[in-house]
Amino acid sequence: MNPRENSLRETLESDEPAFGVLDNTYSPEVVELLGEFGFDFVWMDLEHGGPSPWDGDALEELLRAAELTDTELLVRIPEPNPAMVRKCLDVGVRNLFISRVKTAEEVREALKAAHFEYDDGAGERGLAGPRAARYGQAKDYVGTEDEEVLVGVTIETEEAVENIEDILAVPELGFAFLGPNDLSIALGHPGNRDHPDVEDAVATAEEAALEHDVTLGGLTFGMDDAVEKVDAGYQLLHVGSTLGALTGQFGSWHEAYENAR
Repeated sequence: MNPRENSLRETLESDEPAFGVLDNTYSPEVVELLGEFGFDFVWMDLEHGGPSPWDGDALEELLRAAELTDTELLVRIPEPNPAMVRKCLDVGVRNLFISRVKTAEEVREALKAAHFEYDDGAGERGLAGPRAARYGQAKDYVGTEDEEVLVGVTIETEEAVENIEDILAVPELGFAFLGPNDLSIALGHPGNRDHPDVEDAVATAEEAALEHDVTLGGLTFGMDDAVEKVDAGYQLLHVGSTLGALTGQFGSWHEAYENAR
């Protein structure tokens, strides 16, 4: 049995933008539907909600739904924990998104845990027959897995911005995703993405990622912003959430009904 290829990594390596949706319902059915809509990835945020990142059974069901419609899960884990990285990848996650990073060393340790071979030396991923290996039936699992895994980080702490050059130089870093909301908190301006300090931090990270040729990811706020970000060099783009879609469709329904009477 051949290993499954990572279509999200292929899109990014071809210098094309990839668009995805954050699913707040953590539902296999919603993942499947978003894949039918043609999105490149569905973001599962296990930092702020959903199943535990240690819950392999829940992740497997979400992964099966993604595989049915040729989309990819982008799974966000709450910390740069090497054991958690290995667990998620063995379950079959190909695209990991690590929160709360501060230093290049912890990023390196997470990347090392994601690879059998790393930076011309030994990696620290375990070799077994998990779902990622198609239960031991995948051909050339060791030879292909390191080529298919995509591991990136969120730039959302003051320390990450201060250490951005070193973080972006970590071998095999798949992408840097900018988190202006959490940066606003880290910099003492909660919720104010437009504060000059936050804008300066975002600009610093943007410029560094483009200079280092590391894939740049971020949130978009409407279609015009999505187009502007693609033109500015962003490739990994969050275009909305299921919570936002439900709120937009039904949040003011009763008020609209009363106004229509």
